[in-house]
Amino acid sequence: MHEFGITTRIVAIVTKAAHGRRIETVTLEVGALAGVMGDAITFCFDALTQETALAGVRLEIVEIPGLARCIHCDALFNAATLLAACLCGSRQLSWVSGQELNIKSLTYLEMV
Repeated sequence: MHEFGITTRIVAIVTKAAHGRRIETVTLEVGALAGVMGDAITFCFDALTQETALAGVRLEIVEIPGLARCIHCDALFNAATLLAACLCGSRQLSWVSGQELNIKSLTYLEMV
């Protein structure tokens, strides 16, 4: 499960970015074509953050749909897989979205 390695890196980046502040929510953008499973990332995140400064942090995953532009006819269309073909039959595609794996934002708890 490569999601474990990916999530380990996410936890490290978030921990460093927090600079000791308490985080409430981590929002990830995960492309539908990125080759990772959101549920597996959530499971790994919960396991990796137990008994750390990130314990209890909510992980939000926003799925970005696959979107491609046909190089042959310039059509823009939703693509469910990396093996998609345009309606014109061409498989020469330029990927617009769907392969992302980004830490979109961190929401910090208010200090009282």
